[in-house]
Amino acid sequence: MAFELPPLPYSTSALASAGMCQETLELHHGKHHQAYVTALNGFVEKNPELQGKSLEEIVKSTYNKADMAPVFNNAGQHWNHILFWQHLSPTGGKIPGKLEKKIKEDLGSVDAFKEAFKAAAIGQFGSGWAWLVLAPDGKLKITKTPNGSNPLATGEGEVLLALDVWEHSYYLDFRNRRPDYITNFLEKLANYEFAESRL
Repeated sequence: MAFELPPLPYSTSALASAGMCQETLELHHGKHHQAYVTALNGFVEKNPELQGKSLEEIVKSTYNKADMAPVFNNAGQHWNHILFWQHLSPTGGKIPGKLEKKIKEDLGSVDAFKEAFKAAAIGQFGSGWAWLVLAPDGKLKITKTPNGSNPLATGEGEVLLALDVWEHSYYLDFRNRRPDYITNFLEKLANYEFAESRL
């Protein structure tokens, strides 16, 4: 069973008023994400050991294995993007009560959460991701990973919020201003309702 590109949960023009233009979504989802899916299917086709495995199983079993790095990169990016599209919303930016309470308990305040998340996303040198996760100890934690890696592979916890900081995710809208892209995500695009549903 080949892996497939999931449809976006909104139209490609839905996020334009919140700072992510239609062309960004068409390229990012339709070209970049599709390329990861196509490459992953090619690797699976050639490797009987991978056949019949779930995406999660492939991500975990190929993590930190030099000979499987191309498989991991594409599987990780497919997994990351499946989440990322759900973490964007045309009516994003509003943190619901249960999540807000948990953020205050574990991270001090909403402002402290946003500052720490922004620092992680800015501080990820080159390509990668910033994450809000529910760590194995039951506490919220902010983390970052390079390239196609993710908290599923590293065992850092259940992802509540994911932000892609590869340049292709923001260059058309923000050029080289990654901090502005991150702020815009936190204030206007982040689907905190979806994050809360994963608590």
